[in-house]
Amino acid sequence: MVRKEIYNPDSNEDVNQRQIFGGNPTGIFELNNIKYQWAYNLWEVMLNNTWFPKEVDMSPDARDYRNLTDAEKLAYDKALSQLIFMDSLQTNNLIDNVNPFITAPEINLVLVRQAFEEALHSQSYAVMVDSISTNSEEIYDLWRRDMMLKNKNDSIARVYQELAKNPTDENIVKAMFANQILEGIYFYSGFTYIYTLARSGKMLGSAQMIRFIQRDEVTHLILFQNMIKSTRREHPEIFTKEFIEDVYQMFRDAVDLEVEWGKYITQGQILGLTDGIIEQYIKYLADDRLVAVGLEKLYNVDHPISWVDSFSKFNDQKTNFFEGNVTNYSKGSLNFDDF
Repeated sequence: MVRKEIYNPDSNEDVNQRQIFGGNPTGIFELNNIKYQWAYNLWEVMLNNTWFPKEVDMSPDARDYRNLTDAEKLAYDKALSQLIFMDSLQTNNLIDNVNPFITAPEINLVLVRQAFEEALHSQSYAVMVDSISTNSEEIYDLWRRDMMLKNKNDSIARVYQELAKNPTDENIVKAMFANQILEGIYFYSGFTYIYTLARSGKMLGSAQMIRFIQRDEVTHLILFQNMIKSTRREHPEIFTKEFIEDVYQMFRDAVDLEVEWGKYITQGQILGLTDGIIEQYIKYLADDRLVAVGLEKLYNVDHPISWVDSFSKFNDQKTNFFEGNVTNYSKGSLNFDDF
């Protein structure tokens, strides 16, 4: 597999010949004639979801943070540090590692927008850190001191690093699944710790920020799920029994990693998040992501903390407990049936 040419005037590729990867694009973004309508629909939703981190009122969080228990501070700091790493990774990974091999311009468009949003999330975390800490390096350098966090970061990055070293058809598809796992399991788990504090009336500014970040992550998850499904139709030869088993193992490993991490940062001290609930929730997320791309469930468990879903929704009376002008930016609506 080779990187696409950024300008390829000799190409005569027809719109119906476009592929997720392995195509022969001209380099011209002809968006009046597209193959993947779901990608353009997603692009428009992402534009409508535009928001700005500094519009979120974080001032109450400084007081709330001082009054958190030691266990709550620990979970907040470690969850935030993990989120910082993942968005940093994604910003670079999408532009430098994934997009160069994607040969459908309407999908290139969405990947560039996603990379912008991941960078925006990095700014969001900077705003969050500034609101609760007089020494931002304490959180930004946590991965250097906490070997559990460092090991988790290493594990997450491994698939992307393999693609960079060995760009094959199989590795680009594995990177798509890795993105689905990142966006749909690791991020969702990290958000849950912030929402759990907000459910107790603490760190509401942080939870509001996370709601906006998560709304972006929903579109990112849809993007990669559709890329996987389209790729399976275009390159069925990749999806052998052995390859599918490798994918299942990726999910098993991700669940084990995230369950271990969740238990580590909560230490059984966060109200509403027992070790059993954490494990069941991560397994539920894994099953949901597998089914979304036409694979079988691994764990067959129910959602143990359905209240989390209401925290992430916009335009829902049940979740209207946050205040702030930033809610006016919730312009986009998302219908999964459109994708």
